[in-house]
Amino acid sequence: MGVLIMIGQVVLGLSILIVVHEFGHFLAARAFGIKVEKFYLFFDAWGVKLFKFNYKGCEYGIGWLPLGGYVKIAGMIDESMDTEQLKGEPQPWEFRSKPAWQRLIVMMGGIIVNVIVGIFIFWMLTFKYGETYVNNERLVNGVAPGIIGQQIGIQAGDRITEIDGQKVVRFNDIMSSKVLMGNTTLTVERGGETVKIDVPGDILNSVADHDRNELVTVRERTMSIYQVIKGSIAEKVGLKSGDSILRINDAPTPLFWDEVREMVSVNAGKTISLLLLRDGDSVAVQAIVPDNGALGFSAKRDNAIPFETQYYGFFEALPIGASKAWGSLIDNAKGLGKIAKGELRADKAISGPVRIATMFGSEVDWIRFWTLVGLLSMALALMNFLPIPALDGGHVVFLLVEMVQGKPLSDKFLEKAQVAGFFILLALMVFVFGNDIIKIVNK
Repeated sequence: MGVLIMIGQVVLGLSILIVVHEFGHFLAARAFGIKVEKFYLFFDAWGVKLFKFNYKGCEYGIGWLPLGGYVKIAGMIDESMDTEQLKGEPQPWEFRSKPAWQRLIVMMGGIIVNVIVGIFIFWMLTFKYGETYVNNERLVNGVAPGIIGQQIGIQAGDRITEIDGQKVVRFNDIMSSKVLMGNTTLTVERGGETVKIDVPGDILNSVADHDRNELVTVRERTMSIYQVIKGSIAEKVGLKSGDSILRINDAPTPLFWDEVREMVSVNAGKTISLLLLRDGDSVAVQAIVPDNGALGFSAKRDNAIPFETQYYGFFEALPIGASKAWGSLIDNAKGLGKIAKGELRADKAISGPVRIATMFGSEVDWIRFWTLVGLLSMALALMNFLPIPALDGGHVVFLLVEMVQGKPLSDKFLEKAQVAGFFILLALMVFVFGNDIIKIVNK
């Protein structure tokens, strides 16, 4: 059931984004009097359609191949590769008959709508739920470094006070692109001294291998067991939610949760003894720690963590939401730049539908759902702006060339470019799906 929920969420989310993207092209074309012949969610390859109907001269439908969608604009060389009508004289209602600036707006329509949708989603989320964050200035116990944090020199109990000289008020900023894009300097308070830690430019490779939480987490006091993962060693040996760990291998349980994790992980491949407190009684269990050093349970959240929520009025939330949406687009663009410069490996950075499905999760969480849809809307806008033939960005480049040289590129050239773009996208699709599957298998 969980897998079906996961698939359902990713299909719903991507379908919404595909429809609004194509609707942007549709609206712009209709605004300039250009005929739109088809509007499809998914591709009706070889003429196979799951559903269709006609309304005011346009065929609307759902294709069988879930690799995107399209609008078929009369007089334009597009995904359908239908060049028959181009053999006749240009008609006033065709794409090719319109001025270059109008055709440029039509091609930018989908990208523009994706940006607007992304901003709207983050605006509404910010207005309804506000911003919940951890007050960094009140973290008296500091941070607990994960695998990545330890690699760059962060120690348990450190208090990260500045990022590139800017004061850190919200702990969330330490986990943001400000740090994860690399080439930044953290100012740390450690035992009464100030220490500078440089974050390497290729840190995103480590984030892709592990998780952003493996940089740092809030250092929490040892609490009772919150959740036992189904099928884990913890479940098999009888650990239960609500249990408190009194001793590990005859040593008293440490004060902090990161120390508990460390005591368990150093015994990877070995048998450890746990003394638990359950409903007032002590219970002793033994377990063989897996090679990954985790038994498979999480701790109840420390109520002392200084969570704060800031709410905004309807119009107050707009610039906050717009900043979040635009920031995600800029971060993606920077990520592509790092790939181009060799600071980030493409196989680690690029994710496809399979990986995206796991991000939605096997349970319905509407805040997470709409947050991911907002992020994907901005990512889709950026992807379509890339100057690859067959994408909107490729058409934009050809139109800009036409505007500069004063005449359009030949239909023959555009046909060949469209075919080349199709094979480029096909290769990218194979890479993305294969990469997603490899990542899942490796984990």
